[in-house]
Amino acid sequence: MAEPGAGLLSSGSERRCRARLAAAAGRRGAAAAAAVLVPLCSVRGRPALLFTLRSRRLGGPHSGDVRYRRRGAGTGAGPALTGAVASCSFPGGRRDPADGDAVATALRETREELGLALAAPSVWGQLRLLPDRGLMVAPVVANLGPLEDLTLTPNPDEVEEVFTLPLAHLLREENQGYTHFRTAGRYGYTLPVFLNGPHKVWGLTAIITELTLELLAPDRYRRKTHVPARSPSARPLEGGST
Repeated sequence: MAEPGAGLLSSGSERRCRARLAAAAGRRGAAAAAAVLVPLCSVRGRPALLFTLRSRRLGGPHSGDVRYRRRGAGTGAGPALTGAVASCSFPGGRRDPADGDAVATALRETREELGLALAAPSVWGQLRLLPDRGLMVAPVVANLGPLEDLTLTPNPDEVEEVFTLPLAHLLREENQGYTHFRTAGRYGYTLPVFLNGPHKVWGLTAIITELTLELLAPDRYRRKTHVPARSPSARPLEGGST
């Protein structure tokens, strides 16, 4: 039996995803103030997503930081964030005046963080904009190809570690969790968490991962979470994480 992620980076899947992303492009409103690259790849032939662990050197607010920084030790760390503890992320940051669009921002940030120069044909398209601490962030989906064919040179000032998770791993329910958050003492929303890898994937990165799985495998992944329209200050509900 084929594993859940088999065929998700095939030429047929790419054509379908590109068409879906292009169809949604005309419905976008506000321009993005920041962008991240969602790096699809294959590892020994297995479709995967590439993640980075944000460098602990980036303590406090950082001009290029559009990633979540962990506040607590448990799954229930919420969107109000403090501290300089490393967290999972995708390459990305704020848009520079010289960037022509969100794709240019994502490609530039990937080059700066990972030493990886991607050509425009690698880009499949852009997922819907997401709020992050007052910024609208554009997730840009691209296929890096076989990871074995690439030479990554992570910038130690921004990236502590690079790791991948197979799409098959992310699609298995036992590796999918969630956290309920409350606002004003009552239920507000639910965010995803991806478990059982080398690092827990949560926050903005988990939301983008979920949207990517919906794009790639609409018949195998159904969103179980309710993401707020903007990033409010909220607390996790007791017992809300699984």
